[in-house]
Amino acid sequence: MKSSRTLLAAATLTLAGTASFAQAANEVNIYSYRQAFLIQPLLEEFSKETGIQVNLVTGDKGLLERLEHEGRNSPADILLTAEVGPLYDATQKGLVSAVQSDVLNESIPQHYRDPEGRWFGLTARSRIIYASKDRVQDGEIKTYEELADPKWKGRICTRSGKHTYNLSLIASMIAHHDEAYAEQWLEDLKANLARKPQGNDRAQVKAVKEGVCDLALGNSYYFGKMLTNEEQPEQKEWAQSVNLVFPNQDDRGAHMNISGAAVTQHAPNRDNAIKLIEFLAAEKAQKIYAEVNSEFPVRPGTPNSALIEEYMGNFKGDEISLSELGPLRATASRLVDKVGFDN
Repeated sequence: MKSSRTLLAAATLTLAGTASFAQAANEVNIYSYRQAFLIQPLLEEFSKETGIQVNLVTGDKGLLERLEHEGRNSPADILLTAEVGPLYDATQKGLVSAVQSDVLNESIPQHYRDPEGRWFGLTARSRIIYASKDRVQDGEIKTYEELADPKWKGRICTRSGKHTYNLSLIASMIAHHDEAYAEQWLEDLKANLARKPQGNDRAQVKAVKEGVCDLALGNSYYFGKMLTNEEQPEQKEWAQSVNLVFPNQDDRGAHMNISGAAVTQHAPNRDNAIKLIEFLAAEKAQKIYAEVNSEFPVRPGTPNSALIEEYMGNFKGDEISLSELGPLRATASRLVDKVGFDN
């Protein structure tokens, strides 16, 4: 049977140096739910500046289970995620460890990091409403709560309520209201759907362009990805067909989420792992990260990309601590099932 380290090496993209994975003496090993192309420029820059070789394993699922199975023998030093949910789950499973870093505490706002230092946000995004330019007037919808208004019956599209992005939004509705309110809101939102929940966030914007629905829920950064998609230019048309609505600007602000990182419980290169996360929280990396992904830097004072400035500008984001939403995700999932949202 091959060792965990051999298995990791077989799936690894080496981002710096010419040494093999097994031979590297000064390295840091990442398990990432984020795709390689999104973070590769940053990791290459880190290796250039520090001489530390970065080894990367990516996957859209199964990495937490892999960490759990490998236990103390895991070669992974860092867990990178595309959303706060896996970070919370990893914390609950004891797969990550606390980090005491003045650099991270000063660079990352409190609501974007775990109170005990077990995970840290690196970029932020908002779960916004994409509204048809042709069929929805400016200001016609302003809040998440208004998605439940019967005026939108048959006019809303979304992906599965059980998807992690939507679970975080539903958890925020529970936190800001209560469980009973969130349940009724989900029932009423379901009644307003134009079709059974399906597809990804981009598919919802496509459905707006095609007239299937007038409103769609989606993450903000997908707008940038569609608008600049040269390989699939039809996605530019999808993006150009909608206005972006950042909800609840008159009260708590738009729901926010993060991509983030954590040091694993048994990190063999712990010091290097902390150095890398601190690098990713620094202004230079924050600016690159935001430019590549059309996301918002978490570090205060870091400029947004030109695209974000042009199409999203300044908006009020909800500053509820994401650590408060983690425990409510299970309740959110149960409510999705209870109201038969995906049926």
